Amino acid sequence: MQIKANSVVSLNYTMFNTNGDIIDQNRDPIVYLHGDYDNILPAVEAALEGKKVGDKVSVVLAPEDGFGEIESEFVREEDISAFPPDIEVGMMFETRDPETEETMQFRVTKIDAGVVTVDGNHPLAGMTIRFDTEVLDIREATDEEIVHGHVHGEHGHHH
Repeated sequence: MQIKANSVVSLNYTMFNTNGDIIDQNRDPIVYLHGDYDNILPAVEAALEGKKVGDKVSVVLAPEDGFGEIESEFVREEDISAFPPDIEVGMMFETRDPETEETMQFRVTKIDAGVVTVDGNHPLAGMTIRFDTEVLDIREATDEEIVHGHVHGEHGHHH
């Protein structure tokens, strides 16, 4: 079977920075619904189209095709009093925009002189990365998975 729209695809992957250092890799296979459901990076999905079990694919992703450019408006400085006393660099916080009700995650990148710098950019934003993957399994998606736009687990997905 070849990867096509409405296929459930299982992959192993490793991501590298431009120096060839590993920046991420899966421990367990990732499984996604193929076919413009926004379950995987579009450039990776396009490269996987038509592939079979055992095929290996390598895609170099510029920031705009990967995790985006760094958006300076997502980097903010806040008074430390707005955070819990055990605040540390690397902690993640979620905020909700009171006007749009949209949520956004920020990670603490710096704490200095009572000021906390938080960054809402993806940790890989601004980076060119190489995404290497191997196709482990392909199957037809169920009607329910197609309607929901994502893969359901072996015991079903609960909404």
